Amino acid sequence: MRGVPRIVTLTCTALLTTALVAGCSESGDDRSAARPVPESEAPRELSEVVASSNVDAKRYVYPVAGGPGDPDQNWVDLFLPKHERTPASVPLVILIHGGAWRSEVGAHSFVTFAQRLAQRGLAVYNVEYRRLGSGGGYPQTFSDVAAAIDFVPQVIRAHPSVDSGSAVVVGHSAGGQLAMWAGTRHRLDDEVGAEPRFRPTSVVSLAGPLDMRTAVRLGDDLIVAALGGTPEKVPERYESVDPIQNIDPTIPITAMAGDRDHVVPPVVSENYVTAVRNDGGRGTFILLPGTDHGGIVDPSAPMFTRVLETISRAAHD
Repeated sequence: MRGVPRIVTLTCTALLTTALVAGCSESGDDRSAARPVPESEAPRELSEVVASSNVDAKRYVYPVAGGPGDPDQNWVDLFLPKHERTPASVPLVILIHGGAWRSEVGAHSFVTFAQRLAQRGLAVYNVEYRRLGSGGGYPQTFSDVAAAIDFVPQVIRAHPSVDSGSAVVVGHSAGGQLAMWAGTRHRLDDEVGAEPRFRPTSVVSLAGPLDMRTAVRLGDDLIVAALGGTPEKVPERYESVDPIQNIDPTIPITAMAGDRDHVVPPVVSENYVTAVRNDGGRGTFILLPGTDHGGIVDPSAPMFTRVLETISRAAHD
């Protein structure tokens, strides 16, 4: 059921790890500022980014709901331009990788993507989460993504230059579905991801399956695996996480797809944008010529600059 979000008091989940986790205040309704993973424990790729460009990078471990998290998977990397910054001056991009909701592909694949965005003057919050084969799937993957986004205010508190009032969530492939779901989950009622602590101001999907039932009818068995059944067998799960069944016309969205994408056909993105417009919302569909499913996020591909520009415009809008 969809309904008016309720304000509730949340409690903290402690993470037993040498990295940090935010704690609760005495009221149980707030959390202290986040502390990054010590530089000595940070992954090498972050150190390489800092050393080789005008970008800073730090890792944070976020707390999850309903039990202990996995510090090897429940983390985010924050990338920031190094130049001097004034308070609330840097727009935020929340980046969610794809990979068919499976563990074979992780957020490490988006380090260059995040770096390129940060070099354009953006703060980039690159999210890792548990996936099929590593403790994820429905509902854990969705719960993790919700928890990572709800952790944004704590990280911003440690980096006051980040503008929380200008935040675009961006995802590729499965991450496109997760991004669009994350941008509209405030409409959920008693479902995974409901009652968010943080809401983005816009969403950009890159080759995301935004009409999941149609994608399944076209033969996408990966969606069936991620949700644990077909739309006929688990209709309530599709109703809860399928973007086209959870449209919010008040949030601007952009759906980009390649005309050579045979993994997630462009029609499922186009269907979503049409539905958003029919519901009175602001939706833009961009079809990229000569681009396949992976090429849309390939830094060496001809259309990648256009992808960066689209995200930058959304973040500054």
